[in-house]
Amino acid sequence: MFGRRRKERADAQGTAGTADRLADGVDSPEFESDGAATDANGYRVSLPPGPRPDGPWDVSEVGRPAEGRVDLGGLFVPGVEGMELRVEVAGDAIVAATVVLRESAVQLQAFAAPKKEGIWGEVRDEIATGITQQGGIVDEVEGPLGWELRAQVPVQLPNGTNGVQVVRFVGVDGPRWFLRGVISGQGAVHPEHAGLLEHIFQDTVVVRGDAPMAPRDPIVLKLPNDAQMVPDGIQQEEAGEGSRFAGGVDRLQRGPEITEVR
Repeated sequence: MFGRRRKERADAQGTAGTADRLADGVDSPEFESDGAATDANGYRVSLPPGPRPDGPWDVSEVGRPAEGRVDLGGLFVPGVEGMELRVEVAGDAIVAATVVLRESAVQLQAFAAPKKEGIWGEVRDEIATGITQQGGIVDEVEGPLGWELRAQVPVQLPNGTNGVQVVRFVGVDGPRWFLRGVISGQGAVHPEHAGLLEHIFQDTVVVRGDAPMAPRDPIVLKLPNDAQMVPDGIQQEEAGEGSRFAGGVDRLQRGPEITEVR
């Protein structure tokens, strides 16, 4: 299980590692194999956002964010031939967008984040804890988009029997924002075939805005002016309770679909 693996790794560093740091007069963070920093007690330490040479992008880094992308206000989402774009709501606010491409999908959701600290490391812990508490299986791996979670989430199948859904959680810390992606379908079952979905995630532009926002508040989206919409009230499955990042915010509901984006 995810939580047990991390605890064992911290225990292995043990008292000797702490004693060495005290002897040197320095209590600096240590780095685990997943690139995360931990303190003397083995707890994860938040670090500043790293470089993003391949995206996702902040709006200040892109000259023409609307060129080749769908304007959703808080996000500019790349348009791909044949895709469907579904917006999803929490209460009265649109807070997520899902790109459906053939038998795969990626849900995109942006959140406010601290000015000088990334949150993807601790978010991964929260998601993993929520899924394992439900009896799911989580593996933390370094993928094409950086460190990600590949999970088998317990679900109830249409015929009433229990099954699992394979999901990939990816994330990137930006300047005062965090972008989370949830890849499902064949792009999660066969990650080697998810190149186009990964490109959509990487080429997304985030518009944080200058208004004060509490860390982890969702960045609200809007419908495009020329959207061709198809209402849909199907409720989305949650990947894990106990974390707003584990597949939904207050049980996201699918909203209007924007079809035939080119």
